[in-house]
Amino acid sequence: MNRFHRWYCRSGRWKRKIQDEILPWTLRDVELRDSVLEIGPGPGVTTDWLRNRVKKMECLEIDPVLANSLGYRLLNTNVQVQHGDATAMPYSDGSFSAVVSFTVLHHVPSFILQNQVFAEAHRVLRPGGIFAGVDSLPSTLMRIIHLGDTMILVDPATLDGRLRAAGFTSIRIELGAGRFRFSARRPYPTN
Repeated sequence: MNRFHRWYCRSGRWKRKIQDEILPWTLRDVELRDSVLEIGPGPGVTTDWLRNRVKKMECLEIDPVLANSLGYRLLNTNVQVQHGDATAMPYSDGSFSAVVSFTVLHHVPSFILQNQVFAEAHRVLRPGGIFAGVDSLPSTLMRIIHLGDTMILVDPATLDGRLRAAGFTSIRIELGAGRFRFSARRPYPTN
């Protein structure tokens, strides 16, 4: 991320917007249950809001500096932070009741790697578990904020098919102001 983007993601303005608007809308009617994995927590603004609403939480952050900083800040809480890549998650199959992603998918540098994130989220979920999140829609402001950054926007019109290809069912996608939210479920075995 460029310097402005890093600064903004730590700002009080972004924290208020995330915690007062984006997260309540994103997770409305989403049951996370007992063990949640957050992909790409960055500085932990989303983590701070979510950790007070779940029993146990794991965070997977690709940036080693951010992972170390967040892990240190959240020592002795219900959150464990690990440095790693969401395209090759270091967790066993069926480890989590929910996987969440908040404004992260557009930072994954290709459609193929985004699809790998979807497949990995499916793999680490328990049957019946939910994959939920929010990401941005195209805008001039998004292009400006991401100058010099990776920005591969997910098209909500194609997301249903991409999530189905990863094995998800019960897919919901809803457009909002400048963003979309999604949820999908790992089905129970049919045997």
